[in-house]
Amino acid sequence: MSEAAANTAAEKGAGPGGILRRMLGQHLMYAALLVGMTVTMAGVLASGSELTQDPDLWWHLADARHLFTAHEFIRMEPYAFTVAGQRWVNPEWLAEVPYWLGYKTGSLLGLHLAAVIAFCANLLLIYFRCAAKSGHKAAAFWTSVLCFFLVTINAGCRTIVIAYLALSLEMIVLELAEKGRTRSLWLLPPLFCIWINLHGSWLIGLCLFGLYIACGFVNLNAGPFQQSAFSRESHNRFLWVFAASLAALFVNPYGWRLVFNPIDMMINQKLMVSITEEWRPLSLGTVAGKAAVAFLVIGIVCNVVRRGNFKLYEPAFFLFAWYFAFAHQRFAFLACVLTAPMLATDLARAFFSRPNEKTIPAFNALIALGVAVTAILVSPKPAELERQLAQAYPLKSIAAIEPGWRTFNRYSIGGMMDFNGKPDFIDSRNDIFEHHGVLGDYIAVQNNPDALNLLEKYRVDHALIQANVPLAARLTAAPGWHALMREGEGDNAYILFGRAH
Repeated sequence: MSEAAANTAAEKGAGPGGILRRMLGQHLMYAALLVGMTVTMAGVLASGSELTQDPDLWWHLADARHLFTAHEFIRMEPYAFTVAGQRWVNPEWLAEVPYWLGYKTGSLLGLHLAAVIAFCANLLLIYFRCAAKSGHKAAAFWTSVLCFFLVTINAGCRTIVIAYLALSLEMIVLELAEKGRTRSLWLLPPLFCIWINLHGSWLIGLCLFGLYIACGFVNLNAGPFQQSAFSRESHNRFLWVFAASLAALFVNPYGWRLVFNPIDMMINQKLMVSITEEWRPLSLGTVAGKAAVAFLVIGIVCNVVRRGNFKLYEPAFFLFAWYFAFAHQRFAFLACVLTAPMLATDLARAFFSRPNEKTIPAFNALIALGVAVTAILVSPKPAELERQLAQAYPLKSIAAIEPGWRTFNRYSIGGMMDFNGKPDFIDSRNDIFEHHGVLGDYIAVQNNPDALNLLEKYRVDHALIQANVPLAARLTAAPGWHALMREGEGDNAYILFGRAH
């Protein structure tokens, strides 16, 4: 190859030089900056506090440990004495595995790394989708920065963070189909086969796919809404893929029960939804709430400056996403996954000129190296994570609980009791407890003057609760009850009560 030809090939990205330039291009710089922002600014990830305070984490780890040690799926209640022997479906068993592997490999630090990797993977998928749709890397980067403040609402070792990777992959498939690569749609059935074993959010993904198909039946030419209806061949392909995706949902260890699980939550778990913080409306006073307002305002301004053209599914997805984000704060993450590429496109159209591809590969590599070093330096030390864990949970009191006790416990420590093999009254697996009335009784015990009779209903003989709750005062004054040990300081200290027989 002549020197001139080699230079031309390198300019076009062919040959070793061109490949290296692409690897050290703007994508590397922007991706590294997003990762750096995650490890330095996401407080719950940088400090590790979310690892210790999430009430779901420890029963998830207990589930995964059972799967890896007993080599079987949990089908009957394994933890709480209040619902012992009842059927239970684990709807998130596959999403628990990465966190268990992290814990098994590196204890609490391994958990921290698993959380960081899952979070960064989501943010990077958002960035690359924004760049692909908008055609502008800078617009994609700044959109992703804004999204960062929204997606941290689900930061930590959360199974839904793993499930949002599946949602991003679904959107990538639909975006490829938009470009005419409709054969990629056949990736959706295996994706849904995996997704149903990750998290109940597969139902959202299926609804979005159905909404996309429905919008595609419309031929529209009205102002900013411009689209041609799918061809007959495309219609048939979409419908066959949808049917195959629906069938793929039943390839799971629990059969129809796992398919019904998210529907059951909507129909039969209204008490859980009403008391759980992440199901509450998005507060505009929070960082995520302010970021949501900024997201919407920027989108409006962009379209005032220079209006774009839209296909019908785009406003449909937009309204779907942001309705649920404001109704339930946990779905702010969902709104980013669905609508970030739309905002990046608006930004690129309204405020960014033609993409500037000029870059300095060495500088990009230096930024990536700096982020890697920073990630190592700011990672929490194992001793600090252990200290935070001891502050969040009464570990000594939990260790003192004997297997035969029937211990009433604070809701948030039930998962840790599960992990330590101690029978509990309740944990944050709300479905089984609401189905059998235990969740309602737990709430009643907290402030009900008849609390002792409710405890008698479940033959409770011990209690591990905080000193500042009304029940602690009742047990202190109740005949036959006495404090066995106290752990912690002040009103937030835990007291382990025992009942004389």
